[in-house]
Amino acid sequence: MGMSVTISAAAEQDAEQILKLQFLCYQSEAELYGDYSIEPLTQPLDSLKAELTDGTVLVARLGDEVVASVRGSVGADGTARIDKLIVHPRMQRHGLGGRLLDAIESRLAADAGAKSFQLFTGHRSDRNLRLYRKHGYEPVATERVDERLSLVTLAKDVQASAFVASA
Repeated sequence: MGMSVTISAAAEQDAEQILKLQFLCYQSEAELYGDYSIEPLTQPLDSLKAELTDGTVLVARLGDEVVASVRGSVGADGTARIDKLIVHPRMQRHGLGGRLLDAIESRLAADAGAKSFQLFTGHRSDRNLRLYRKHGYEPVATERVDERLSLVTLAKDVQASAFVASA
């Protein structure tokens, strides 16, 4: 009998599992851009624990194992910033990233009054860009970080989120 994946708020005891999963998931991004010093690979545990306290962090569990996670927070202007959407490599391409994205959007809109959503990814991260576009995000800015990396910022408003989720 197979287990189903459940999505819930992360707890402080999830911090180590999230950090290990983050390290695993960002290896492919580091390889893609030739930079293993990116923040998701160097983030200390204390910093992640602070994010658990200060923002909204969701996890997807398969049994007791954290197999995916996403973070978000809402600024004073009502813009929700979604960050570090990660899915274990063996769980990718099954819709879990999209489910987690929908869940964090719903949570940030309902609990924190988000009026719009914003996230970013690297310009060569085609799978990420496809996922975000599929969920209604549109590119709004591109910032060149260095010769290897440009960050693409994507955004959508809450109404677009409700429309996409119901489609």
